[in-house]
Amino acid sequence: MEFNRIIKLLRKERGITQKQAAEDLGVSQALLSHYEKGIRECGLDFVVRVADYYNVSCDYLLGRSAERNGMMLSAEDIPNPDKMKDSIYHGSVLPTMNKKLISNSLNVLYAKIGQCHSKALTTEVSAYLMMAVAKMFRLLYSAEPHNAASMFSIGQHSWRGYSDAVMRMSEANVEALLAGEEVHGGEGVKDPACLAMTTESLTREFPLYTPSLLNLVKTSETHVKGLTPEG
Repeated sequence: MEFNRIIKLLRKERGITQKQAAEDLGVSQALLSHYEKGIRECGLDFVVRVADYYNVSCDYLLGRSAERNGMMLSAEDIPNPDKMKDSIYHGSVLPTMNKKLISNSLNVLYAKIGQCHSKALTTEVSAYLMMAVAKMFRLLYSAEPHNAASMFSIGQHSWRGYSDAVMRMSEANVEALLAGEEVHGGEGVKDPACLAMTTESLTREFPLYTPSLLNLVKTSETHVKGLTPEG
């Protein structure tokens, strides 16, 4: 199901016409057009040809891997933001600070979730946060009209409403789990005492990260207060 979208994306990213790609791949432009639109399915030999042509793996072409080389990402493969240099933001203090506030706050958030021993809670919180990041990335990506829209498998109009719905659903599921309810077969938090905390206890547990969290909360509340009648 992902093949047609991905081969179109790869062609547009390389900046070649459908006619040129068809010639290079040894098929007619009409046939390649059918492949890109998902009207027809190709054989395995064509998948291999496309993989060689764009220097990607067959797993990537078939949507089995998000990595062009076909690697399946594991927790050990993900860079640790605490150990990464901020050279990308060199000379710009505000982005660096915001990045650290968010990264450090997430360390506290996931540590507290882990103390509740609820896999379902981790799943729902992660779904919410990943969707928020995906929404921002898509807005940035879509701002440049030349970026290939085929990078995304969901159309822009559907994405807006459904991505919001996913976040609202995850938020509702988190509330239910925290109330001890079962969600999709996952057990809720049995004892909310696992989430007992004060600014003092947080600072004691996470001395490096708590200042960032408290600053993030304060900044967020300032934004909210700006929307209130009193603000």
